[in-house]
Amino acid sequence: MSNDFLWQHLLDLPYFRALLRAVEARFYQDIPLIEPVLDLGCGDGHFASAMPPHAPFVGLDPWWRPLAETKGRMAYSLVMQASGAAMPFPSARFGTVISNSVLEHIPDLDPVMAEAERVLAPGGRFVFCVPSDCFLAFLSISRGLRRVGLSGPARAYEAFFNRISRHHHCDDPATWKGRLDKVGLKLVRHWYYFSEGALAALEWGHYFGVPSVVTKKLFGRWILAPTRANLWLTEKLVRRYYDEPLPPEARGAYLFFIAEKPTRQA
Repeated sequence: MSNDFLWQHLLDLPYFRALLRAVEARFYQDIPLIEPVLDLGCGDGHFASAMPPHAPFVGLDPWWRPLAETKGRMAYSLVMQASGAAMPFPSARFGTVISNSVLEHIPDLDPVMAEAERVLAPGGRFVFCVPSDCFLAFLSISRGLRRVGLSGPARAYEAFFNRISRHHHCDDPATWKGRLDKVGLKLVRHWYYFSEGALAALEWGHYFGVPSVVTKKLFGRWILAPTRANLWLTEKLVRRYYDEPLPPEARGAYLFFIAEKPTRQA
């Protein structure tokens, strides 16, 4: 029986982040992670701590403030502050590199992709997820605007939401495959996930979640009362999106990729 990652994430995160991260955490139940594992863009370490049980990762992030929050989490053997474009590791150091909702925030991806390939051992895997080419078109407000013929305001809203989400890339699988090919990584498998309804829940959560931001700033935590009594309605409202099957091909707001570094014959 699979773990209930939704409830686990709801205890610590605003519901919209909890929903997305819970869906992604569930994917890792079926992905063997060859050790050692590098978490590229690990942030505060919450995602790694709420994944299926695993040996401690090595965490890397350019920002010290979120890295400081990894203290006390059992998910890491080591965390380091450094850029993904200049990783302080020897070549072929890791069996797996994971990067969860990170690459879309990096303007210049080429050096980061090249570094991910460099630090992977032959036969190692690069596992990552990003917003897809459907992301902007799935936003509920822009869809509503387009339905009434307001394409200009719809585009303006999409640009606004991309900006507040700090997205530099919302690309299709072919574009990501091209980036992988360029650095010598082979795309093994990819899939779309997160329906229009699920993305609407996430989209509106950015606005409804403002009180959680205040709570985080004042008390250092997103959820003040992580109890069933407080969260039962939230869970009921988002559970259907957590339980939904993968959408039809090329119809999800996000993409999950598994790539591999070829084993070169001596």
